[in-house]
Amino acid sequence: MRDNREPLIKADSAFRLLYASPKATLVGAAALVEQMDRSGVDQTVVFGFPWSDPELMRRHNDYVGEAASRFPDRLLPFVCVDPRANQAAAEVERCLVGGMRGVGELAFYTEVLDSSVVDMLDPIASSCRNYRVPLMLHTNERVGHWYPGKAEVSLKVIYELIRAFPDNRFILCHWGGGLFVYELLKKEAREVLSQVAYDTAASPFLYDPAIYAVAVKIVGAQRILFGSDYPLILPERYFEEMAGAGLTAEDQAWIKGRSASKWLNLEDD
Repeated sequence: MRDNREPLIKADSAFRLLYASPKATLVGAAALVEQMDRSGVDQTVVFGFPWSDPELMRRHNDYVGEAASRFPDRLLPFVCVDPRANQAAAEVERCLVGGMRGVGELAFYTEVLDSSVVDMLDPIASSCRNYRVPLMLHTNERVGHWYPGKAEVSLKVIYELIRAFPDNRFILCHWGGGLFVYELLKKEAREVLSQVAYDTAASPFLYDPAIYAVAVKIVGAQRILFGSDYPLILPERYFEEMAGAGLTAEDQAWIKGRSASKWLNLEDD
């Protein structure tokens, strides 16, 4: 896939949107672990792409699982699917039976979500509950500049999806598109979103570093996960922003790993 992406660009519109540019870097497991060593990262959640083609979906998940078996103390595999695919629920079940640690990042890059997403994700959410693993969703802000991968994601639809599955744990990527701000509402929202964690992926490209202190004040560092979007951005850039945002050492420790350990049940291992 890394050496010959042209057929994939032609075959999948979402992959084309994100990876048609030669500047959009793809890396494998060995290169990732080497970068982890340079950046002082102990463990990393890894996942593939939400392919619409069932064979590509399975191949990519198999690669992620195989990579995690090569680096068992370093890589934490998630199963990634296109939820619209007929085989998506079965693929999630297959991979969770095989020991994967979560589901995601599930993303809808080329279509607008509506309330039908609840029924679409119901069997996947059920598997996540059965195996006690989080469900990770791509979210993004609805305003500001456009960039590849910025989808027409309604925060209301995401909110209703989370409300439909109160017994699931969710991870919302890219600060949840700002959804965490609504936990300041006096009624309902804080309870509905209590099982949601927000990750920091792509934050240096999207938000002022002040977002760290704001988010910690609203939801607490225990519900913020360090997401890198590597190889888009190196981990060190996030670490510098966290330190510069005035976070305490304890809050930084939660964001850099303790929160993920809790959210992924690593403490039970």
